[in-house]
Amino acid sequence: MTPPATNGAAGPADAAASPATGTQAADGVAGSPAADGVAGAPAADGPAEAASSGSRAALADIEEAMKDVVDPELGINVVDLGLVYGVHVDDQNVATLDMTLTSAACPLTDVIEDQARQALTTGPGGGLVDDIRINWVWLPPWGPDKITDEGRDQLRSLGFNV
Repeated sequence: MTPPATNGAAGPADAAASPATGTQAADGVAGSPAADGVAGAPAADGPAEAASSGSRAALADIEEAMKDVVDPELGINVVDLGLVYGVHVDDQNVATLDMTLTSAACPLTDVIEDQARQALTTGPGGGLVDDIRINWVWLPPWGPDKITDEGRDQLRSLGFNV
């Protein structure tokens, strides 16, 4: 999947990115796949409230909502595939997602971005966040080791040997 030319940064401009993982190493960032073995695992955070309340969404709620975003080629959600490397929610309740793809040549980045925006910004009370930004990152490269146990079960049920 090839990222749009305007959104190909390796990490958000407002936070430091770890060169080893491509994930942010700042407060409010989801766990690193290298550190905890689960891509996009949530960091401790308070309960989510409606975006209109002026508070920041909880990372665990964002991760759960991102399970509604399905890789169009594999039919498995992006969290269980290990494509979400990190999440940061700023004071304006804008989520920055550090994500990768199974292939840098994938033409479906717009589909995934639209699904993510829908999953996170719509719903009761206006959604979890006011807006999203996706940083397509390529380091570390995605590999089958990033898939969660649940993702592996889903892939096996589809006939994949993982």
